[in-house]
Amino acid sequence: MSSTPSQPHPSLEVPPNMSLNSLSNASSRASSEASLQRVKNLPGYTTPVFKGKEEQRAKVQADVAAKGFIPRELVANEVNWFYSQLGIDDTYFQNESPSVISDHIIALFGAKVLAYTKHDLNKLVIDLERIDEKGNGATFIHTSLPGLTSTEGPGATCESRIDSLYLDNSTPSNCYRLETFRSTGSISATASQQLRCYFITKCNFPSPPPPSTQTDGLTDIRTVSDTAFLEKASPHTLEVYQKIIWQVESRYGPVMEVFEVEGTRERRLVIGYKMGGTSRFFSALSNLYHFYQLYSARKYVEQFSNGITIISLYLNPMPNSTGAPIEHSIFQVMKEASLLYCLPDNPFFLDSVNSGHAVQEATYAYCGWVFAQHFCNRLGPAYLHLKNILDESNPLHAEVLNNIKRRFREETFTRESIAQVIHAHAEIIHLLYVNFAMVHYPAADEASQLGPTLSYQRLQTTQPLSDSELYDKIRRTVLNKQDLQVLESFLIFNKHILKTNFYQPTKVALSFRLAPEFLPEIEYPNKPFGMFIVIGNEFRGFHIRFRDVARGGIRIVMSRNKENYSINQRMLFDENYGLAATQSLKNKDIPEGGAKGTILPSLGAPPRRCFEKYVDAIIDLLIPGQTPGIKERLVDLYGKPELLFFGPDEGTADMMDWAALHARDRGAETWWKSFTTGKSAELLGGIPHDTYGMTSLSIRQYVLGIYKQLGLREKDITKVQTGGPDGDLGSNEILLSSDKTIAIIDGSGVLVDSAGINREELIRLAKRRLTVAHFDKTKLSKDGYLVKVEEQDVKLPSGEIVLDGTDFRNGAHFRFKADLFVPCGGRPEAVNISNVAALTDTEGKPHFKYIVEGANLFFTQQARLHLEKRKVVLFKDSSTNKGGVTSSSLEVLAGLALTTQEYLDLMIFKDGKPSEFYQKYVKEIQEKISENAAAEFHCIWREHARLQGAKPRTQISDELSTRLNNLQAELEFSDLFDDVPSRRGVMRRAIPATLVDQVGLDALLERLPETYQRALFSSWVASHYIYKYGVNSSSVDFFHFARDLAR
Repeated sequence: MSSTPSQPHPSLEVPPNMSLNSLSNASSRASSEASLQRVKNLPGYTTPVFKGKEEQRAKVQADVAAKGFIPRELVANEVNWFYSQLGIDDTYFQNESPSVISDHIIALFGAKVLAYTKHDLNKLVIDLERIDEKGNGATFIHTSLPGLTSTEGPGATCESRIDSLYLDNSTPSNCYRLETFRSTGSISATASQQLRCYFITKCNFPSPPPPSTQTDGLTDIRTVSDTAFLEKASPHTLEVYQKIIWQVESRYGPVMEVFEVEGTRERRLVIGYKMGGTSRFFSALSNLYHFYQLYSARKYVEQFSNGITIISLYLNPMPNSTGAPIEHSIFQVMKEASLLYCLPDNPFFLDSVNSGHAVQEATYAYCGWVFAQHFCNRLGPAYLHLKNILDESNPLHAEVLNNIKRRFREETFTRESIAQVIHAHAEIIHLLYVNFAMVHYPAADEASQLGPTLSYQRLQTTQPLSDSELYDKIRRTVLNKQDLQVLESFLIFNKHILKTNFYQPTKVALSFRLAPEFLPEIEYPNKPFGMFIVIGNEFRGFHIRFRDVARGGIRIVMSRNKENYSINQRMLFDENYGLAATQSLKNKDIPEGGAKGTILPSLGAPPRRCFEKYVDAIIDLLIPGQTPGIKERLVDLYGKPELLFFGPDEGTADMMDWAALHARDRGAETWWKSFTTGKSAELLGGIPHDTYGMTSLSIRQYVLGIYKQLGLREKDITKVQTGGPDGDLGSNEILLSSDKTIAIIDGSGVLVDSAGINREELIRLAKRRLTVAHFDKTKLSKDGYLVKVEEQDVKLPSGEIVLDGTDFRNGAHFRFKADLFVPCGGRPEAVNISNVAALTDTEGKPHFKYIVEGANLFFTQQARLHLEKRKVVLFKDSSTNKGGVTSSSLEVLAGLALTTQEYLDLMIFKDGKPSEFYQKYVKEIQEKISENAAAEFHCIWREHARLQGAKPRTQISDELSTRLNNLQAELEFSDLFDDVPSRRGVMRRAIPATLVDQVGLDALLERLPETYQRALFSSWVASHYIYKYGVNSSSVDFFHFARDLAR
């Protein structure tokens, strides 16, 4: 963690006295020795001899002759060539029936006749396939030139079809193994083409599996293997795969090993990973080794019942190859395979024939493509001019501006138009990649085996350009203004990358820590402290924080359809920025500033897998790599340790345990306990908000504050509530209150009783977390009713007919009148400037006297101001529902303050019961939530009264948040923290007494990172000072306040 965001590096030039040539040579030597394992020149698999082959040949010959397509005098020769000269493995003959084989021989003959009529034997194309209708496997055979990726004909799509049909969706209960090899003979005496054969069979795992021979608890490969694999695999292959399986089980990302075959130039690349970890990977690997002029003699894909996939490639150099020797290029293939694992479906590598981009350059192009989609400046001077003319405080003007902004974003730069620019300017992208690589390629030294790869060595003929030279070249070369803007965004991307896992040997997604200085102030007036962008095969994501020490939820943004996905994609960063900025307002009196993460899965992608990859890729940038060949040290221009704190949000509530445990597995021994909040209480010592009513306690203080200030009796108050007894806020609002609730609206329907809904029945539903649809209707008065969303044509007691239950529910919050409205659930912006008038009657009188927001963003800012003008007493979400963030903050504190052993002893339940420490700590958290909420309520109430209502409470709340955040920022790095008595006095009061008594203040101050201590100190001082003296306090007031800090 650090005090200020690092500035973008001013220049990306090569270090003095270092050339690309010397760097690559030193490192290729290291690479060629790294990971080198020699194996004997023996087959990795044995193909059982097919004993019935001659008998089958006779049947096939008779069948071919009977079908009559081949002249009878040629039949014997064609069948003999197919069986003896073509070099097809016995696996084929053993798997196929005589009828299928005879069809294939006739098809081969027909193809030769067709090629003859064209007078070009090079046009000879064979395409044989058999897909089992019952899903037991398939056979594909087609002509294939070694070392070349086919762009037309059957070879162009065969492997991608195999990926989609048999490999991408593998599960332990439904998976396939694959053997593929090149025929050793040519198609005929006159045509030199060889055949590529693919044999796919459904895995057959014995049930029950054979007993394990392992005594150490590790997986025994024989207990998880397909029976055919065990019959064919050599002892050495079993030994290699066994080790790979153990490594995959202990690691989140892929495992890659290279083996040199003695006495040959053949290299065997073995890759292991968890099923579902990537997709379209098998076909992408062929493009990769073809790029380096290698061809595969054999390839195998094995799948195991414990959810692991292993791909084995037997690679050889092409005869007369002009590429780098395989002794070097194999390490290039291995390293770039890790990038392919992250992005196997990269359009800029698939076009490598035209662009010349190696995987690293193509991956860089893809990342720049994503960056450009979000950050090409799409508003410009016309928007700025309009913004200056219009009044953003006027709701109508604000809506016009918002619509224009959205229109600009949709129409100026599309994904497709940016991709076209990248394809059209391959040379510029190449130079931009050099500019990026010269900074972020890890230095080659004895401690690091990760050397510059061959794509890097290829750049030795390219003179690296300085930023200004590169910018000038782009301007001179690219005349189209929009193209120029796209390519300039790549340069902006380069200049603001502080660290990246791009060159890590193994990874599951690409992550970049960016300095946020490039964000235009016109669109993003509050500059974030730091930001991350994460790019995976099936998702993209961001993380934004507004202070060094910051916390916020990780939200998964799901898309209903292609159009919705497109909208979400365009708005993802803006949504993330807005959520993080809002979180900053809410986090005003805790040490952590506002932060938020968003993840956008592709359509159909599993959200949990996207979340796991997002977390792992960000951890790559938080923990220094220590393991050569797996996780190595990165180039870190930020230069300071960073801590992030993640919390649950939409779609991730059940994933916080995994993230904390994964951080621990990755080596985050000091901070895994505080990495996530919202962890399960029993297993990981989390403090669940709903169980202890943390958020509701804060909301409750505002409701009670209104009652007290206005002299109201709760039992006389009528109330409408959105969010039912099944939810966190809704259930706790019911359990904590004793008012006369007349309507509750939730996901299941609308429950109404003007006489007051039966409190006992509501409490029953709240305790059991059931929706209002489960309400016992016998407990309703004669005027009460329940309308469920699935119902139609419901007659209400008044005689009104409800045509559709869902439509009725969606607008129900506009129907009712009561003293108090507490929204505890519902969609964001449910009440906005275009519909807020529906909350007033025909005479302009509001439906509610008091509104305390429980749900986030239920009202827009304009809607709040509209209601406050009509004398509604309204308290907004960032003030009222901060109980949850206070609870999470103190959960983080416990994780940072306790050692792992203390945490296990004190925070994790024993026999399903919490420790005495845990119970005391939770009680103290609840007290702090109530204390903070009451203090802020009184501060807002006093200020509103002082101004005699001239300023709305909504505005006072925002100004209070801003004042608190600004004061915190000033205090964090002030001399006041350096005054030890003041610091100790504040810490003693800021840290819950339960924790101070258990650990001791001195030990706590040793354990807590200094940046966290500064944040805790400044947040406590700022909030207690402002809440005591008000937003207009003077410097004299602060002097009096500071004088007492040491007490």
